[in-house]
Amino acid sequence: MSLDKIKKAIAEQQLRCPSCQGAILKYDKYIDTVDNIWDGAGDSKIEFSGCKVTLICGNGDCQWRERTDYWQEYLAG
Repeated sequence: MSLDKIKKAIAEQQLRCPSCQGAILKYDKYIDTVDNIWDGAGDSKIEFSGCKVTLICGNGDCQWRERTDYWQEYLAG
């Protein structure tokens, strides 16, 4: 679910690079972080606690990239 939100935020240029203040244009290495796995008699459930993603600026010669659990911190306010 967070991957769709990240893709949308990048497409709409809502994420900002802290180095050059331009829009973050790319991401890499997305993974959901699992909080709990429950497997009962005939019933299973996986609870996700968030995600990790590598955000990449991609503007001009800006080399900023960050592996983070807190991608929402880069949303333009």
